[in-house]
Amino acid sequence: MEPDLFTAAAEDRQEKDPASSPLAVRMRPRTLDEVMGQGHLLKPGSPLRRLVGEGSGGPAGPSSVILWGPPGIGKTTLAYVVSQATNKRFVELSAITAGVKEVRAVIDGARRASGGYGKETVLFLDEIHRFSKAQQDSLLPAVENRWVTLIAATTENPYFSIISPLLSRSLLLTLQALTDEDLRGLLHRALTDERGLGGAVTLSADAEAHLLRIAGGDARRALTALEAGAGSAIAKGEAGITLETLEESVDRAAVKYDRDGDQHYDVASALIKSIRGSDVDATLHYLARMIEAGEDPRFIARRLMISASEDIGLADPTALQTAVAGAQAVALIGFPEARITLSQVAIALALAPKSNAACLAIEAALADVRAGLAGPVPPHLRDGHYKGAEKLGHAQGYVYPHDVPGGIAAQQYAPDAVRGKQYYAPTRYGAEARYADVVDRVRPRLRGEQQG
Repeated sequence: MEPDLFTAAAEDRQEKDPASSPLAVRMRPRTLDEVMGQGHLLKPGSPLRRLVGEGSGGPAGPSSVILWGPPGIGKTTLAYVVSQATNKRFVELSAITAGVKEVRAVIDGARRASGGYGKETVLFLDEIHRFSKAQQDSLLPAVENRWVTLIAATTENPYFSIISPLLSRSLLLTLQALTDEDLRGLLHRALTDERGLGGAVTLSADAEAHLLRIAGGDARRALTALEAGAGSAIAKGEAGITLETLEESVDRAAVKYDRDGDQHYDVASALIKSIRGSDVDATLHYLARMIEAGEDPRFIARRLMISASEDIGLADPTALQTAVAGAQAVALIGFPEARITLSQVAIALALAPKSNAACLAIEAALADVRAGLAGPVPPHLRDGHYKGAEKLGHAQGYVYPHDVPGGIAAQQYAPDAVRGKQYYAPTRYGAEARYADVVDRVRPRLRGEQQG
């Protein structure tokens, strides 16, 4: 019988001297109760709980699970915990380096182990979205016949990246990004746990805040940075990790940026004013400061959408479309990839022609309404679709514009109180020049004035 090289490699990693393993590996949870975050997936009776044998009186857990979420939030960890809790063989493959041959070797090994030793196998397949359709097809027999418990991980939308037959045979679990509180708890555990740093160093409050910012919701990144900071502190003979030591060890300066204080609003204000001023380089500087400080990408995307209407408007009607598309993309992909989308949108807005005419127009109209300049709707514009409306004179005399040559009917639309008011004053910047031409042509015709 040929040796199962993949299982051997996985077991070798598990049996290494823990002290020689990276901190992120040493702190890998051993049970579901030690997993940070993902509370929505770890409730009693949940599929993951059943998968590890909890609540055995109920239905059996799934034979195939797809974990979908951003990097560094625990997909590999959950697969490892399942294998440990169920005492199953744990085989880890990456779709980046493995192919059909490797998958079949694991499946064959799983069938031998199940038949000869009665031990089931957990196959963790990372980056499954990188597998082609044919490679994903090779997994189907093993999933259907329960030769392995497949736990596949992906950072991309599985409805687009995973074949339907495999998706329909699997339980899809969506993992959420870790919060600062999740990461804070993980850091504190790593500082004190004997598997981690065992109390060898402490972590100052400002260093912890910097760690949370550079981690960006990624537990692996947070623990790696903590380990680097601890190593530097110990080498310098310091009892704690200071902000200065951490900056040196991770080679990233701490950005002075309070997400709940003045810096948050000051930098956001500077970003918008740089866009308004068409300074693309200053725009990118402030955007980079917000990204580096760990600002919520959705907040940045919302500010860009506002800028597209407030400062660009109809000078470039595509600006708002670009900003909205950017916001949708940011919501789907998150950091770190969202930085590219935000950069694209910010550059487009900064270099677009500018007009605040749409903003000024609605503000002027609102000012009149608030001042009481409303008045009744002209009778010919009122609803005439009910019995008795004709007797009241409603809708009488209304001219249907589509029946008039040119589609512009000379009639009154505004109430008497604001008749003749001109709220919209288009600029002649960019595409708004076309709207200015339309306004110049339409307004006289609405008043019944002859045009030469």
